Amino acid sequence: MTAEHQHGRGVLDTNAVIGLPHISDAGVLPAEPTITAITLAELSVGPLVASNQAERGRRQAHLQQAEADFDPLPFDDAAARSFGQVAADLRASGRKRAARAYDALIAAVAISNGLPLYTANPGDFDGITELEIVALPVPGTSSPSHPQSAGADQ
Repeated sequence: MTAEHQHGRGVLDTNAVIGLPHISDAGVLPAEPTITAITLAELSVGPLVASNQAERGRRQAHLQQAEADFDPLPFDDAAARSFGQVAADLRASGRKRAARAYDALIAAVAISNGLPLYTANPGDFDGITELEIVALPVPGTSSPSHPQSAGADQ
């Protein structure tokens, strides 16, 4: 399901965290944004797989900013149970969950906390029935091969 309105609290997908500096209208974000521990894990891969020092520094800055700005939601027992349904939904829709493992885990945390997920890549979550998606207009992050997360997704 895709929502068009602002919520009180919502989970930012990794691409939304990376794209925050490029969002010109704060009204498209939840009033109380949060992230998941999975996003921190995904961001932590970025500096380690960067192809050069400049990119490594940029990715490290994203990670450090996210660590400073957010108290992430954990992947806990409720998220683990939600993940079972997410994986089943992805299989039923013909998508392999391993291809988008971080996304599936982030979705499970959002579902288990009853929160919508704000993302620049809503198609990454197609087929996940219980997840409420809010599509974000984030310039430069609409591709699954975004430089920050490309290494993390491999």
